[in-house]
Amino acid sequence: MATNASRAVGVDIGGTGIKAGIVDLDAGELISDRVKVSTPKGAEPADVLEAVKEVLQTLEAPDDLPLGVAFPAIVKNGRTLSAANVSSSWIGFEAEKFFEHGLSRDIHFANDADVAGIAEVRYGAAKGINGLVILTTLGTGIGSAMIYDGVLIPNSELGHLQRAEHKKDAEGYAAYSAMERDELSWEKWAKRLQWYYDYVEFLFSPDLIVVGGGVSKHSEEFLPLLKLRAPIVPAKHRNNAGIIGAASLAVPVPEALPAVK
Repeated sequence: MATNASRAVGVDIGGTGIKAGIVDLDAGELISDRVKVSTPKGAEPADVLEAVKEVLQTLEAPDDLPLGVAFPAIVKNGRTLSAANVSSSWIGFEAEKFFEHGLSRDIHFANDADVAGIAEVRYGAAKGINGLVILTTLGTGIGSAMIYDGVLIPNSELGHLQRAEHKKDAEGYAAYSAMERDELSWEKWAKRLQWYYDYVEFLFSPDLIVVGGGVSKHSEEFLPLLKLRAPIVPAKHRNNAGIIGAASLAVPVPEALPAVK
């Protein structure tokens, strides 16, 4: 097993679930069971903090391990600036200080899709790729990470691209939750994804698109249905990318430093 110096804990807070695990930072792999609880209804700060305490207690990780926390919001200097799938109380909230005080320890705090991007650039499908890589996480919403020549461009929020003359934005129309809500087949959902990725490709001309989130474990059901100029591939770490990325940011690494401050 990895030594404490090469291990860290990652916590991935999502709109529907909160997951945590211990990560081997050399291999970029979980070396513990993945612990998960449901995100509290309403996702108010105090309730989310208690859920994070619960997953950490269940995980039984040593207290001396660095801790990284990923959150589904724009994050700048430890403050959350948006709240698409959590309580509006998080808007303008000093989230990093709140968690550090509540957990009685230092943490490293960042956007959930951004940390998934870090996991894929360090250990996964985007490793060694030059040019522009766009990672999207398909789940409750659509998260995104933009990585250029291995460096993260934080807080891209491409899930909120607007649809002309429609009330729902991109994630309201094409997220995995929209597929479940509207009871779509893989084929019908893929048509919505085709619109979304066509839009992203037109705006940014990426060299590679990586698809993460829980549904990526079923990537063979929908990725072959998409026709794009850029290659589109599933994230190597699937739904564990947030945990791995959050843990990797808990220990300073050169390519991550510009992305978190």
